[in-house]
Amino acid sequence: MASVRLSSWLCGAILSSLVLGTAFGQTNGELKLTVKDPSGAAVDASGKLENISSGASRKFQTSNGAADLTDIAPGRYRLELTQSGFATWDGAIDVTPGNTVTRNITLSIVASSTKLDVVEATPLAGFDVPASKIPAPVQSVTSQDLQQSGALDLSDYLNKRLAGVNVNESQENPYQPDVNYRGYTASPLLGTPEGISVYFDSVRVNQPFGDVVSWDLIPKVAIDETTLMPGSNPLFGLNTLGGALAIETKDGNSAPGGSVTVTGGSFGRRALEFEYGGSNKHAFNWYVAGNTFYDDGWRPLSPSGVNQLFSHVGWQTSTTTIGLDVAYAYNDLKGVGPQDQRLLNSLGYSSGYTLTDETFDRSPFLNLRLRHAAGTHLTLSGNAYFRNVNSYTFNSDFNSDALEESIYQPSAADQAALTAAGYTGFPTSGANASNTPFPSWRCIAQALQLAEAAEKCDAFQTRSWTNQNNYGVAGQLTYSSGGAANRNQFTAGFAVDHSDLSFIQNQQFAYLNPDRTTTGISAWADGSTNVDGTPFDTRVNLDGTPTTGSLFLADTLTAGKFSFTGSGRYNHTTSNNVDLLVPIGGPGSLTAKNTFQRFNPAVGMTFAPVSAFNVYFGYTESNRAPTSIELGCADPNNPCHLPNSLVSDPPLKQVVAHTLEAGIRSSAEKRLNWGFSWYRALNTDDLLFVSSPQANNGYFRNFGETLREGVTVDVSERIGKFEIGGDYTYIEATYQSSETIDGAANSTNDSGIPGIDGNIQIVPGDHIPDIPDHVLKAYAGWKPNKRFFIELLLNAQTKSFARGNENNLDKPDNVYYFGNGVAPGFATLGLASHYQVNRHLQMFAQIDNLTDRHYFTAAQLAVTGFTTQGTLMARPFPPDANGDYPLVYSTFLSPGAPITVSGGLKWTF
Repeated sequence: MASVRLSSWLCGAILSSLVLGTAFGQTNGELKLTVKDPSGAAVDASGKLENISSGASRKFQTSNGAADLTDIAPGRYRLELTQSGFATWDGAIDVTPGNTVTRNITLSIVASSTKLDVVEATPLAGFDVPASKIPAPVQSVTSQDLQQSGALDLSDYLNKRLAGVNVNESQENPYQPDVNYRGYTASPLLGTPEGISVYFDSVRVNQPFGDVVSWDLIPKVAIDETTLMPGSNPLFGLNTLGGALAIETKDGNSAPGGSVTVTGGSFGRRALEFEYGGSNKHAFNWYVAGNTFYDDGWRPLSPSGVNQLFSHVGWQTSTTTIGLDVAYAYNDLKGVGPQDQRLLNSLGYSSGYTLTDETFDRSPFLNLRLRHAAGTHLTLSGNAYFRNVNSYTFNSDFNSDALEESIYQPSAADQAALTAAGYTGFPTSGANASNTPFPSWRCIAQALQLAEAAEKCDAFQTRSWTNQNNYGVAGQLTYSSGGAANRNQFTAGFAVDHSDLSFIQNQQFAYLNPDRTTTGISAWADGSTNVDGTPFDTRVNLDGTPTTGSLFLADTLTAGKFSFTGSGRYNHTTSNNVDLLVPIGGPGSLTAKNTFQRFNPAVGMTFAPVSAFNVYFGYTESNRAPTSIELGCADPNNPCHLPNSLVSDPPLKQVVAHTLEAGIRSSAEKRLNWGFSWYRALNTDDLLFVSSPQANNGYFRNFGETLREGVTVDVSERIGKFEIGGDYTYIEATYQSSETIDGAANSTNDSGIPGIDGNIQIVPGDHIPDIPDHVLKAYAGWKPNKRFFIELLLNAQTKSFARGNENNLDKPDNVYYFGNGVAPGFATLGLASHYQVNRHLQMFAQIDNLTDRHYFTAAQLAVTGFTTQGTLMARPFPPDANGDYPLVYSTFLSPGAPITVSGGLKWTF
């Protein structure tokens, strides 16, 4: 309660300062800008006008090369104009009372770059630091970059253009990728080890239940700028192990006017997108944007429906900015998971193993943002937010436990139960794998008898409901002093985030159909049935109230050619779980209260010996506290089947990342831009999902140490009417501790009998699955005139090891084990272009996977229940000497989308 009272007092202080500190009654000035390229053609650029004394800033967007900024308080301002393909224009403007200042500005052409000159070094606005002063290779994206790329959403753009980023399409829905950066992940799937924090207008949107990131809840059309901050920067709070992604949205000043975009394409894709913003002379501004998207999906039964709405209303003077964001998303996503690599050949590249998985997301969002310049040196900023994420999932899952059972011919007791229930047509004898490739009668009969449906039914239908109410408040003050050559910026702040969450899950028994869909029956895994006389119950009903309070500080000192940074953040997290099924804590109960706390430091420096480049070095630390789902699945004696169930709640340690950064980069905006960076990130007490000897089960545990180490090289240049560039990243992601884990699907397990469960040994130096060693991206663009632009993109990566092949030794024998235990390397090409018909109308088109290549983004080893012809096969081999039935295991692959063509029109007004 003390931390809540403190945060409330501080927030009140910020609000009071904003109200009391606003200047009234002064005569303001006006600034009129005209922006052109060297040929004299108008250029639409992003602008930022910052008061040099107070630090108050205003963002805007030119329209047809012009901008008219009114109600500007007298003073000296720094004006910055940026546009892809042009050098940033940076200069001083003096505004006098009651006068209009006119400036005609010509932008110089250089190689295109996604780097911005100034970025926010904390989630809250106010601590603006030039990118050249940050001791890490920061990457940034503008709204123009997103629009011109033709990317489906932000995650798609990150994969196509940012260095060190690749995706795993495990869920096979375009809005549900695992986004990986330097071997760390931001994923929408529960159970994935998360390591990247994501902020949307200063609000951390990693959901408290699992730290997952739902990319479908982030509206691309409303994004103004996005910054990818590398490393374990403590200022970005929990889960910033490998990096932080900070997203800022548009307002009426940065995006005046409006547009409507219509898109159509392959697989029934159709989309409508709109935005409109503006402001008046009384300091008010407004912005509204939305989109609706639908496609049928390229795999069976995999349509996507995405509906997003975002609005902003704000009030801005020369010293004060107040804004309210309101957003809502209503989405329905279906996906088809990885497929047995044998069946990709026999059933087709688009085929699915079981059909289908579905996610419904509903999410309202409100965020009040405040910023005030209290004098010439002090800036106050803060925000308060509410976010609800309500999700429902439906998964059709294969039940591998049935593969060791006799599931074809109903027994006498089964036949009696079926007859009593009025069923007819079931076989009275002789049913086997050859004449009953998709059995169902034993499953139905066992359910009628409330007997062993868990062993006789070959499928489950799993449903889950997650409701999360997130509240938070944050504030910071920034004090700046000195001039450009010798300047000091100090900031201090706090954040409090609280959540009320509930998670309910159940499983219905089902059987597989020939089309790979499942049919549910009237029986549930709720304890009413049994396995060998023991009640079988996988239900979950969990309430959780995680709360995190943080205090942070940072300082950046510029002294001539040197810049020094130091920062730290103290995080205190409590996770209070209550099991509504077994409320008394202990074995088999989720009820427990856990507390985690840590202070994370960071230091760094940059040095610019000459104007052409600078060098940097930094060390950072950050932590991630175990979430409710990890705490609820951490007992090796009671493993769980993610995402099916959670059991017991023993303590876990928090993960801590220790990151070293060093590099050299160009600092002058010339035709040639380049950079080289090295990083080394060591995780201690890493949290991993460890498989259990029980089939398809496992648990979370702390895993000693893991290491991600590598280099990134990027270069870009403009040669006449051509733009070329690219980046290469080497990632060596390895285990640094020995561990014994279940290796049932691995051909090198220690069972001594092929096809039987056993363990594998991880040793230091083994590569972490699903992380390629090499990632390469390149592009070449041609702009013959101011109307037309076309760009060719290359995206390539080397192989990665499959999950289940943590020892990197799996080899096929093509009898019990199939596949190579890896996701093979690949290279894809993309083509994007746009043509400006006139000042209002633009035509655009793009082709993804131009050569229609079959490629795979992820892999895992697992038991397979099908023959190469795609029919079910239980007990494929005779029992061994112990009476156990060997099974068949395969490498499952996540196929990437085939050639996809889309295009449309954008009307701007």
